[in-house]
Amino acid sequence: MKDPHDVIIRPVLTEKSYDGFPTKNYTFQVAMDSNRIEVRKAIEEIFDVKVERVNIARQQGKLKRMGRTQGRTNEIKKAYVKLTEESKPIEFFEGMI
Repeated sequence: MKDPHDVIIRPVLTEKSYDGFPTKNYTFQVAMDSNRIEVRKAIEEIFDVKVERVNIARQQGKLKRMGRTQGRTNEIKKAYVKLTEESKPIEFFEGMI
C-alpha cells in the first residue's frame, strides 16, 4: 500500500470548497494514479475521521501560449470527500470557517 501522504498532495482552498466545511465536505488534490479506495484510507488514517463518500474528478491542464508556441499546464486530480455525521470535523480546516 502507498504512504497516505503520497496519495493526498494538498487541500484545495477555494471559495466553493470553503462553503462545504460546515457540512463536512472537503476537497483535496490527490495523486494522478490514486483511486477512491486509496483516498478514503489515506484521509481516514491521516486525519482520524470516518469517510462516507469520495468523488474524484480529473481537471485537464489549461492551454497556455507564449508567442506562436502553445502547451498545457499539468493535469490534476481532485477528490471531494464527505465525512459521516458522527465523525468529527477535520481540525486543519476548523479555523477557516
